[in-house]
Amino acid sequence: MQAQHQSSSELKATTSPVEGTQAARHLMAIRIVGTALFNYQVQKTADARIRLESVTSMAQLLGDLTAREAALVSKLLAKPIR
Repeated sequence: MQAQHQSSSELKATTSPVEGTQAARHLMAIRIVGTALFNYQVQKTADARIRLESVTSMAQLLGDLTAREAALVSKLLAKPIR
């Protein structure tokens, strides 16, 4: 099996270190909030809800979660759990 190498004449995607860090932080925030959301929907406890609200709020305050993403979590929290 031979490895294929990109030639220097081909365009390469570049991102600045800051953009890469922001993207990584955003993905980590999504992962943490998603895990908390999953736990809340499975456990249906007050502690799980508080954790979800806390991690969502913190991620948004740090700028790692968009207002739209936080609003989605709020919308899901507004629905009663069956």
